[in-house]
Amino acid sequence: MRLSRSLFLLVFLACAVLMAIALFMEHVMGLLPCPLCMLQRVAVIGVGVVALLAALHNPAGRTGTSIYAGLVILLSAAGAALASRQLWLQSLPADQVPACGPSVDYLLEAFPLMDVIMIALQGTGDCAKVSWTFLGISIPGWTLFAFILFACAMVYLLFRRLLAANQ
Repeated sequence: MRLSRSLFLLVFLACAVLMAIALFMEHVMGLLPCPLCMLQRVAVIGVGVVALLAALHNPAGRTGTSIYAGLVILLSAAGAALASRQLWLQSLPADQVPACGPSVDYLLEAFPLMDVIMIALQGTGDCAKVSWTFLGISIPGWTLFAFILFACAMVYLLFRRLLAANQ
């Protein structure tokens, strides 16, 4: 199996595991996702779908691989920005945390989708609450780490020939 196909498949599987963990945390542990968490999930799903399509398509040329890798990098950058925003909200002193807002379900019922996205991007007090950590790192910290890994894997895929030529 070609390296690019294996790497895209690995990214897809990692995204599937991240979503399984997110659903476990929500439905078994009872940790309800905030609006920024929901947007990060969309980014993880987007990365996973693009990576799966790339693995299934298995483009032979450099152009196809570059397009898929570029899309994964863009989605990873968006996800990393969302995770960074949430980490910033979590770092605020208690008196500067925005007020808690209504649930995502209510927002989707009461507002147009673009308004819901804008509200979610601003973040709420729910987004600033640290409800779970592993090794001292909160959920958006681990999500940021995953997005950085996905982007690095794709950068490696794009430039591996140049790296091999220089050695």
